[in-house]
Amino acid sequence: MTTFELPTYADVEAAASRIAGVAHRTPVQTSRTLNEMIGAEVFLKCENFQRMGAFKFRGAFNALSKFSPEQRKAGVVAFSSGNHAQGIALSARILNIPATIVMPHDAPAAKVAATKGYGANVVVYDRYSEDREAIGRRLAEEYGLTLIPPYDHPDILSGQGTAAKELFEDVGALDYLFVPLGGGGLLSGSALSTRGLAPQCILYGVEPEAGNDGQQSFRSGEIVHIETPKTIADGAQTQHLGNYTFGIIKRDVNDILTASDADLVRAMKFFAARMKILVEPTGCLGLAAALNMKESLQGKRVGVLISGGNIDLERFCTLSTAQA
Repeated sequence: MTTFELPTYADVEAAASRIAGVAHRTPVQTSRTLNEMIGAEVFLKCENFQRMGAFKFRGAFNALSKFSPEQRKAGVVAFSSGNHAQGIALSARILNIPATIVMPHDAPAAKVAATKGYGANVVVYDRYSEDREAIGRRLAEEYGLTLIPPYDHPDILSGQGTAAKELFEDVGALDYLFVPLGGGGLLSGSALSTRGLAPQCILYGVEPEAGNDGQQSFRSGEIVHIETPKTIADGAQTQHLGNYTFGIIKRDVNDILTASDADLVRAMKFFAARMKILVEPTGCLGLAAALNMKESLQGKRVGVLISGGNIDLERFCTLSTAQA
């Protein structure tokens, strides 16, 4: 059996130093209306205001900045539905590293356009019939590229953990923290920061109801693989957690919750109508879960991590008008 040496909070601290001055220190916002709706003091960490519009820039820049001169010259390859793609592409542009990104044919147009705009070469695949990981490995072997997966990598998840680190530094200890969950990079990194800075905080990962592989894995004690879930949360259409991410999640997370697509639309509309911010469906997972369990949060200090805001305006309009 392969043994994985899991990253620690010290790795998150090192990542924070590495990305300082390059990644944005995103704002923490509050809403009196939201506090009244939930009955708690809610702090929203707005990674939709991060460079390229999502937390993924943190891990991507952290990972690529550690490349050797030989790796930088050869280039990087990654696979992603969009946000990791943009994070790698932008980081590669800043560091002058050639980038190839494997993206699904149905990825949001805005994410594909942004990835290409940062100078990356995009290779398209069918997420329902082809294996993106296999495509990425093949390209890495054929062209000598370094493969950087979207979540199951120590440098990626350590970089992602800097968002929660900043949240705790800015607002102090929290009673609860809700974090979106796809492959687990953001949640596992957040777990390292939570246990390092606020060990008593109850930490929840939140994934789409249609794709609860993380919840199944957490409760069974082993990684569960599922078919690609059909959900509007395109950033969380993962089929399984990673070895690194699951190792940390099963040790440091309190539970995994789910939210329906209708819950995500409700949260998305709240962000737009009451807070005047645009959040993609995946980024709404944390707030959706907090709203669903507000009875348990009365009088508490609650953190919600908004993972990103990359959604086509046309799609936003369609979702916000088609569902209640």
